[in-house]
Amino acid sequence: MQGKDSLRILVEPEGDSFPLMEIGTCEAEASEQWDYVLVAHHCTQGDPRQVRQQQFLEELTRKGFHIKPQMIQDQKRVFFGIRADNSIFDLYRTLLLEPEGPAPHAELAAPTPVPVTTRIRIVNFVVMKTKTSAGETFEDLEKDGVFEARFPLHKGEGHLKKTWAGWRHMFREQPVDEIRNYFGEKVALYFVWLGWYNYMLVPAALTGLLVFLSGFSLFDASQISKEICEAHDILMCPLGDHSRRYQRLSETCTFAKLTHLFDNDGTVVFAIFMALWATVFLEIWKRQRARVVLHWDLYTWDEDQEEMALQLINCPDYKLRPHQHSYLRSTVILILSLIMICLMIGMAHILVVYRVLASALFSSSALPFLEDQVTTAVVVTGALVHYVTISIMTKINKYVALKLCDFEMPRTHSERESKFTIRFFTLQFFTHFSSLIYIAFILGRINGHPGKSTRLAGLWKLEECHASGCMMDLFVQMAIIMGLKQTLSNCGEYLVPLFDEFMEMMIQYGFTTIFVAAFPLAPLLALFSNLVEIRLDAIKMVWLQRRLVPRKAKDIGTWLQVLETIGVLAVIANGLVIAFTSEFIPRVVYKYRYSPCLKEANSTVDCLKGYVNHSLSVFHTKDFQDPDRIEGSENVTLCRYRDYRNPPDYNFSEQFWFLLAIRLAFVILFEHVALCIKLIAAWFVPDVPQSVKNKVLEVKYQRLREKMWHGRQRLGGVGAGSQPPMPAHPTPTSIFSARSTDV
Repeated sequence: MQGKDSLRILVEPEGDSFPLMEIGTCEAEASEQWDYVLVAHHCTQGDPRQVRQQQFLEELTRKGFHIKPQMIQDQKRVFFGIRADNSIFDLYRTLLLEPEGPAPHAELAAPTPVPVTTRIRIVNFVVMKTKTSAGETFEDLEKDGVFEARFPLHKGEGHLKKTWAGWRHMFREQPVDEIRNYFGEKVALYFVWLGWYNYMLVPAALTGLLVFLSGFSLFDASQISKEICEAHDILMCPLGDHSRRYQRLSETCTFAKLTHLFDNDGTVVFAIFMALWATVFLEIWKRQRARVVLHWDLYTWDEDQEEMALQLINCPDYKLRPHQHSYLRSTVILILSLIMICLMIGMAHILVVYRVLASALFSSSALPFLEDQVTTAVVVTGALVHYVTISIMTKINKYVALKLCDFEMPRTHSERESKFTIRFFTLQFFTHFSSLIYIAFILGRINGHPGKSTRLAGLWKLEECHASGCMMDLFVQMAIIMGLKQTLSNCGEYLVPLFDEFMEMMIQYGFTTIFVAAFPLAPLLALFSNLVEIRLDAIKMVWLQRRLVPRKAKDIGTWLQVLETIGVLAVIANGLVIAFTSEFIPRVVYKYRYSPCLKEANSTVDCLKGYVNHSLSVFHTKDFQDPDRIEGSENVTLCRYRDYRNPPDYNFSEQFWFLLAIRLAFVILFEHVALCIKLIAAWFVPDVPQSVKNKVLEVKYQRLREKMWHGRQRLGGVGAGSQPPMPAHPTPTSIFSARSTDV
């Protein structure tokens, strides 16, 4: 057999045998399927590492494994095919049952074949827990170069390639049961969740698109845009140190129209809709999950119990590790986590410094375009810098989260995974959203006023919001980061597979909900991205990656709490964006307190007429510290700026404090209404369908009747000669379910 063909046999799904001599004492037929493969470099043959390698393989042989080596000349690797004897699984069959166990008579029935996913999972556990006489595990040997890798073989995935792992299947329903039978329940649940997420994104995407298009319908009809476009006689004060001239308000006409596309009355309705959507999505997902895990006979499965069973079988002297809590470790972890969060916030401040310095650099550029569009250039490049920062910090965050998790010494694998998830997501959240929080709630609000501006290090004036408002900055930042993340990240994963898919989906879910008031097209972008994501993940897992070790799961674990947290944060963030970032509150206050409609009840005048002039404060140019540096200053005595201040001291006006009170009242009202809607929706939609509850209840009832019947049989009591009652529905069996793909 040629080396190239052997490599195909080992990595691709069709091969199942190794022709060279065997190490084990028992003969394995060439036609049998190999459960697992260990890989070593050929240079280990003949040096001291081979002795340690031989000891480990002999230990596996003593446990009942058949092993055959195969040298691949082209790749200079030695592949050890491993197959577990069926007698190994007899030990596991007894303990790896449903928590309540089957009726006693089921033990006498013929044993069902072990599913492939279960075989691989148990073999992987035994390989990882096996120790040599010197106490070395596979991980120890891998660190020392004795082995290079381990993985199960692809086998029987041809149907998945034809029906799932291809771009032409993008709009087809996913074969969830087949995915489960090949990759295990944990991976299958990920795709079930992702499919449901896409399904629920459809109404959100259509609603967001409708809100955006409603802004288009008023593109030229907005009273505010008309006033801005016609304000040829209103001169705006220079923004920042880069601007050396007065700008006519009419020059921002185009940006004013664009801002109205995503800052209109529909924004509030859409934000409330998305708060309700997030709740409905989670509640119906819980119901969907319950149906799926009942179908897979995992509704009462317990991960901790199974892990203890595996440990006991592999090591009869295994001692139970009790739950422990160390206040010292928790304090250290809390302090280190806070330091990392402060670092993330510091990264946002670095972005602020970049934008301030970029403003000064672009203003002195020889390119006329940059000089005229400094703010736009700074916003766009700032978003690109933020994306690069995210890419770098993601790797650092993952490393730190793993170290923190190891320091805490979790009791079980599932507990370790849960703690890692929480820490990694927390760091990722601050990495992704710290700059957005700055833009939404801080940018342009601590800058002072013309003539007396706040400066960075006493030199550079802090950056102002875009000429058309802070919503434009937030919209551009979100659009660029989300667009780049959904495109470049997918391309990068395709070239260099990873499998942190749930984390990416959680961050995307955050973008889709937390600041959706500023970017109503986020659900639509997420929907298009996820349609590609499903097929991309399928192709990676079936065609490009080694087969994952199947794992069981009956829910998405800690990610459900992450989703619920994001839902609450979305309500708070959207309320604050509408109140403090958008112009919604000032428009409403003007309409019902200062507008011309209040004077004439039957007037046909637009109620927002005069709003632009009302929202701009007056500044006397003589109060500039150096008025001569501004072009045309000798002919200008007044300029305007976006704020509510009164000359000559430029303190906040009465309108500012009244608006602040209304903004705070709106935030409180919005959050209470939205959270009440969430609570009502959560109460109204039960987490578990009644059909699932009734089926589980009936199974428990039938099991109890069978146990009582067998007890009477042993005691010779009433009804001992009668037959046990037959269940109305098939009872869930053990994890060796006959529905699974058999070996």
